[in-house]
Amino acid sequence: MECSPLYRQAANMKKSLLDQGYLDEQFHQLEELQDDLSPNFVEEVVTLFFRDSARLIAGIDQALEKTPRDFQRLDGFIHQLKGSSSSIGAAKVKNECSAFQDHCNQGSTEGCLRSFKRVKREHAALRQKLENYLQVLRQVSPSPMKAAVRPK
Repeated sequence: MECSPLYRQAANMKKSLLDQGYLDEQFHQLEELQDDLSPNFVEEVVTLFFRDSARLIAGIDQALEKTPRDFQRLDGFIHQLKGSSSSIGAAKVKNECSAFQDHCNQGSTEGCLRSFKRVKREHAALRQKLENYLQVLRQVSPSPMKAAVRPK
């Protein structure tokens, strides 16, 4: 199994996600928590992240439409999204959330709007890339993350 083309493809996809900065070391830690008792742990956590983050993004969208802007409320939403992103190792999303928070702290509507576009772009890119990665892992093994390896 370790020499199969799909196995190599999965390993290369994960390495690419790390090399491009989409994921960080926290993702490895998630994988290490997966075992025979919870063989789909990482996929379940990633699914919950995207479900929760979609709710937070919708909340930010709504809050940005209201005037005057409630920067404390915006900061609360982005703080939650940043924490969730950090917990799964979504480095680019987390970094964009930090930039958004800076704009909230400055009370900059334009900065928040520009930064939020980047948050949504990075979130969408990560979602697509992780869905592709997890799909390949499901083909490699019925227990997807058992097949995952740490890039050398």
